[in-house]
Formats: sequence, C-alpha cells, structure tokens
Amino acid sequence: MKRRKRKKHIVNTVFAFWATLILVLLTGMTALLIYYIKAGEEKETVSLQERVEQTRPSSSNHGSPQGEGQEGQGLPGLKTEAAAEPGGETQEPEEPPGKYADILADSQYMAENNIYAKETAEEGKVTIAFAGDILFDPGYSIMSKMLQRANGIYDSISEDLMSEMNGADIFMVNNEFPYSDRGAPTEGKQFTFRAKPEYAQILHDMGADIVSLANNHAYDYGLDAFLDTMEILQGIGMPYVGAGNNLAEASAPVYFIAGDIKIGIVSATQIERLDNPDTKGATDTSPGVFRCWNPDKLLQVVREVRQECDFLIVYIHWGTESTDVPDWAQLDQAPKIADAGADLIIGDHSHCLQPIQYVNGVPVVYSLGNFLFNSRQLDTCLVKAVINEDGLESLQFIPALQKNCTTTMLHGEEKARVISYMRSISPKASIDDEGYVTAP
Repeated sequence: MKRRKRKKHIVNTVFAFWATLILVLLTGMTALLIYYIKAGEEKETVSLQERVEQTRPSSSNHGSPQGEGQEGQGLPGLKTEAAAEPGGETQEPEEPPGKYADILADSQYMAENNIYAKETAEEGKVTIAFAGDILFDPGYSIMSKMLQRANGIYDSISEDLMSEMNGADIFMVNNEFPYSDRGAPTEGKQFTFRAKPEYAQILHDMGADIVSLANNHAYDYGLDAFLDTMEILQGIGMPYVGAGNNLAEASAPVYFIAGDIKIGIVSATQIERLDNPDTKGATDTSPGVFRCWNPDKLLQVVREVRQECDFLIVYIHWGTESTDVPDWAQLDQAPKIADAGADLIIGDHSHCLQPIQYVNGVPVVYSLGNFLFNSRQLDTCLVKAVINEDGLESLQFIPALQKNCTTTMLHGEEKARVISYMRSISPKASIDDEGYVTAP
C-alpha cells in the first residue's frame, strides 16, 4: 500500500515539474515574441521617418524645381508637420535664400558699389520703363507751365501714362540740366538750363528710380552747379549714372537687384563731338560726365560690368538733333556696344523719335525723343522692358504725345498712327499693334 502511494507521489512530482517547465517556456516564448513585434514596429517607424526626411528639400537647395505631383512635402498621401519648438509653437520652414542674399544683407557693400534693392510687382520678372529728355528750368515753358498748374507734375502727364511710369519696377529718365542756385551760364552756348534744388523732388513725384546725367546740358552752369547736382540727387536718394567727381565714378554702373535678378545700367554721352567740349568729360582727377565719343572706355566698362550682372542696359546720349535717321556715329557704335555685352541699348538726344533695330541680336532704341522738355508738339514714348532670369522677355513701345507742355499717352487712331510711323522707320524690327517689338 505504501509502495503504491510512493509511486503515485513520484508521478505527481514529475508531472508538476514538467508542467512548470512547459509553462515557463511558453511564458518566455510569448515575451520574446512580443519583444520582436515591438522592435519591428519601431524599426518600421524609423524607416518611414527616414523616407519622409529624404523627400524634403535641403535648405541649401536654392529654388530647385519640384517634380509633378510633389506639391506637398514627404511621401504621397502622408501629411507631415512642421517641427515644433519648445513651448509647443510650430516653426514654419525657412524659404531658401536667393543667390544675392549675401549682398542684400550687406548694406555697406551695396552702398560702396551702387547697388539698390527693388521689390517687383510680379515674381521672377522685372519691368523697367525708359523715357527721354525732361527739363525743370523755370525759365522755360515746360516748367513755367507746370508751376502754374494746381497739381504740378500730375497735371503735366496724363493719368494713364503716369500709371505706366509708377507701375514699372524701375523707371529711368534723362535729367538734361543741373540742380543748383550757383554758377553762371556757359558763355556762347545757345541754350543753358538750371533748375532749383527743390525741384529735384519732382523726380520722386513722377516715379523715377534712376536718372542719367550723361548729356550735353549737365555742365551748363559750370563746375559748382555740376557738383551741386550730384550732391542734391544723393541727398534725396536718387541714383544717377554718367557723371562723377572723376572718371571712375562717372563710368561706374548702377545695379538693381530685383526679383533675384541683378540688372546693371551704364550711361555715357558722345555729345558734344569736340576735343574741348563745353560739357566737361570726367578725367582721372577731375569731375565731369562719362564721354564716349571715343568709345574705347565705354566698351571696356560694358565688358567688365557684364560679368557682374544678369542683364546689362546701356543708356546713351547720341545722334543728330531733329532727324529720325541715325547718324554714322550711332551706327558705328551700336554693334560695338552690343558685341561688348549690352543686352539692351536705349538712346536719346535727338529730341525726336528714331528707329528701333536689332543689332547683332541686341535691341537698340536709337532715340526716345523728348518726354517733358518743351512746348513743341512732338510724338514721344515710353519704352517698357520686361526681364526674367533668361533675359529680355518683352520690349514694348508705348506711344505718347508732347503738346502744350503736357505729355499724354495715345490711344485709338493716334496710337496706331505713331506705331505705323515707327514701323516705317524701323525695318530691322517688327512692331505689332500694341507696340511689342521683336526681331524681324
């Protein structure tokens, strides 16, 4: 009896041992299985996050184009959130800086190198408008009449034309006179001009962003008035080109950085065509305008400036007065300036319109004519250029009329008349009914 009980006890003990062992093994295997499942989920989460990060653009990638279907960041169908800063606030991702961000951040460098920042109305495009000669001398009819009008300059330029001037990102005119209360008129010169210093503010009123002083009237009242002019323009924050205290300053370009496009503007005059002109040319040690009757220095400057900008404009005072036919010196210099690196050549001085032509692939507007200069009735214009990262997108001739000391934008039959006239004198360019100019 005792032997049967002992045998039964041993069987129960063995059974309990194996049952316990099996339970321990099952528990361990279950725990191990749970561990591997959780590890696999974490690994998949990390892998997915890495894939998300790989699809985000690097902060050093300046404007790389996104492929189709990539309007959002990250994997298709996966919403990603901006990184959260301590405190729970969400930080928006920074936009990649433009290629000129370092220059724009250095105000001292910009001031030393005649660089100006401009906002643009349309992203990736810069609109520049050009007008010809203006005159603010109160001894002549145009300014005398302006002073009699209740709204001054706003009653002297039509509202729609003023809208075009102010709508341009950059507007440039030829400032054909000095600003000063000093000096005496140049002896023996038929016409001499001078405006009061306070009249310089009218440039801002009419929307000007830059003026050219490279013309044959900037020195009409001598050295003192010439120096006053530069100081006054600097004082009102109006950039100018084509004049300086020495040749280095007079030949220096002005740059505009607008819409991440750097535009260079150089201005020079080949009037007067004398060895000792009344309008003094700047030298290495003396003030004056940038003369290009001998074009060698101008061509050197154009070549150098072209390496420093995306688009180069040469605004030049040349030609023979009161004729719509370019003279031999204009025809000689235009291809040289184009070949040196100019992307657009704008001319004035003739006091009337002259042809638009493509010279070695570069558009040349030989003369803009008067803009707001005297009481004569004359056809005139704005020329508007649109520039993008690839260069000149469009060039438009906008007809206008100077009459009764007022300049008015033309429409209808009068607009068609002036455009037809420009076509007749511009066989090396195509001009459509809206004035858009293209190569023939």
